[in-house]
Amino acid sequence: MEWLWQELFHGLPDPRHLVRVGVRVVVAVVLGGVVGYERQAEGKKAGIRTHMLVALGAALFTLVPAEVGMTAADLSRVVQGVAAGVGFLGAGTILKLTTEHEIRGLTTAATIWVTAAVGMAAGAGWVWPATLAVALAWVILRLLPHEGLPPGGGHGI
Repeated sequence: MEWLWQELFHGLPDPRHLVRVGVRVVVAVVLGGVVGYERQAEGKKAGIRTHMLVALGAALFTLVPAEVGMTAADLSRVVQGVAAGVGFLGAGTILKLTTEHEIRGLTTAATIWVTAAVGMAAGAGWVWPATLAVALAWVILRLLPHEGLPPGGGHGI
């Protein structure tokens, strides 16, 4: 029976370790949900569930390699892979409306990218920078004006 316990719960040497890992994953999910809630409140398709899952996945991609003792160089490659992979996910939220000559979804793509970084920070145990990043994201999303054409229909980028 001991082998089954070890197989199912590999890496859980004590309750403190379980709490540390659990807190990191839960914090990632909650912080992802905070960003996702804002997107959902704005009526965006990528809302709370999407952002929570991105943060959870990023936390696990960071947490597991650290738990198995990967070197910093190995972990760096994991970070690069997550950043590139989430870029593809964010790209899926961008829509080019040919007839209107406008692109939509850039801000949501950016929030998915930030959410992945927040999940990675939480997964690595850096909860305070992750929390600060979410607070700053909310300030940016709620207090700064939406992008768009300037009054008068200018052609800025």
